[in-house]
Amino acid sequence: MSLVPPPAIPGAVNFRDVGGLPAGTGVTRTGVLFRSGTLARLDSVARAAIGGLGLRRVVDLRDEEEARAEPTVLEPAVGETVRVPLFLGSVASFFERDMSLHDLYAHMIDESAPRLVSVVRAVVETQPVLVHCTAGKDRTGVSVALTLAAAGVDEDAIVADYARTASTLSPERNRRIVEWLRRVHPDARHLEELATASPAHVMREVLERLRDAYGSPVDYLRASGLRDDEIVELRRVLVAQR
Repeated sequence: MSLVPPPAIPGAVNFRDVGGLPAGTGVTRTGVLFRSGTLARLDSVARAAIGGLGLRRVVDLRDEEEARAEPTVLEPAVGETVRVPLFLGSVASFFERDMSLHDLYAHMIDESAPRLVSVVRAVVETQPVLVHCTAGKDRTGVSVALTLAAAGVDEDAIVADYARTASTLSPERNRRIVEWLRRVHPDARHLEELATASPAHVMREVLERLRDAYGSPVDYLRASGLRDDEIVELRRVLVAQR
């Protein structure tokens, strides 16, 4: 789990710094890579707090419909926003198909490899950087996990950082979203899991699947276009030796 307490960002969902994670003989640097859910409900205090982080880039993983419904406007406090819509298909379609988290992540790994490489590359190119989607759970969870794996972060720490998300989502938020989704998809069996859960075993299965198929998560990224010099640079900017 991250050793860095989350900054106080009122209105930011599931916001945290991924500094402080063990990475072999090193540790991930603080103030370099942040992750969160939606940033559409920030007040002036929160915007000032975001501005104080010195972010040079925000990587937005949401689709066009989500971004239009809840626009993220952080400039000029943040240098730029890079859009990398990570899903092929709308978020609603995954609830309509009643996908489990396991199936959703397998779909992401199989169908969105070039986009996942683009997220990692966006982190390599410019820091400090924030990666976010709507809940900061699934798209952010998988892309940040792969970024950390490529940087050499210990697997247990990657899994723990992913699993931490469920504890950051408020019961009120979960109740409201599940009630709304249940009205729209009354027969969906996996709805609550998809909307609120981040169980450790699901992320561990993702990493194991990539090892079985490619040799390692970083080899999966290599197979999809991430270069060795980019991996070296990622490890340089993200990990400090102890």
